[in-house]
Order: sequence, then C-alpha cells, then structure tokens
Amino acid sequence: MTVANTPTLREVVEDFLFQEAAMLDEWRLDDWVKLFTEDARYVVPTTDLPEGDPKRDLVFINDDITRLRARVARLTSRHAHREYPWSRTRRFVSNVRVEESNDAELSVTANVLVYRFRSGEGAPYVGSIDYVLRRDGGDLKIAYRRAVLDLEALSWHGAVSIIF
Repeated sequence: MTVANTPTLREVVEDFLFQEAAMLDEWRLDDWVKLFTEDARYVVPTTDLPEGDPKRDLVFINDDITRLRARVARLTSRHAHREYPWSRTRRFVSNVRVEESNDAELSVTANVLVYRFRSGEGAPYVGSIDYVLRRDGGDLKIAYRRAVLDLEALSWHGAVSIIF
C-alpha cells in the first residue's frame, strides 16, 4: 500500500508561516519583505483598540509596501537605535486556521507568541495574526497582515520596534 505524501493546504500554509517566523527571528528582514505583494498592507492596531481600523482609528503600524520596505531599511541599519544591536527573538506559531477565499487567495489566522530579549530583560508578546495570502505560481505571498496584540498595554514592553 502506498501513501500519498502530498501536504495538505494547512501544512503548506504552516510551513510558510514557520519560514516567515524564522526570517524574523534571524533578522533576515530583506528576505521577509519579499514575501509581500506589491499591493500589500500591514497593520498593527493599538492594544486599547484591537479591532481598530486605520481608516478611522490610530494604530501602531499601517504600512503599505513602500513604508514596509523603508521600515526594514531603517531597522537593518545603524540608525535604528532602539534595535541596534538587534533584539533576540523567538516566535511560536500555532492554531493555524485556513479558509480558501477564492482561487487565488487564502484567509489565514494564527496565534503567535514572540519572546523578545534585550538588555538583560525578556518580554513576551502574545496575540494573533490575520493574513490574506495570495497564490503566486507555486508560491504564497502576503497581501494583508494584521497583527493583534493581546496585551493591555506596552508599558513594560517598551516598543513594537521588533516586527510582531
């Protein structure tokens, strides 16, 4: 009896999210930003308004691809004093849920735990990330990424200069 070794759609998406997490933990931000489509949007709402909409509410991050590339360029330079030398991080991705929106796009949600270590201190960032992933040939690309922190405040975390 032979068993097909074809990965399920969820397994393919999980592998993609695990690769994204590794790129971020290894500070391979130039590779990470290449995962995004040219019309991508990346949003991180504030902790006091996790359902916040950047069209009407203040958010921590509301980047298109141009701003995202500029953020990566700054974070990988010596001009990002908040992150030089870089924080050490470790990301855990779980509870991945995948829905096929249409032939080209997938709606994905995952829980994320990021541990950040800097200047002798450690801090956990807990939350979820909603994605719209677009099929691009045999690859997946991020068309939309919304990272929602479950924290009530960032006071003891300092900043979201690490990309959640």
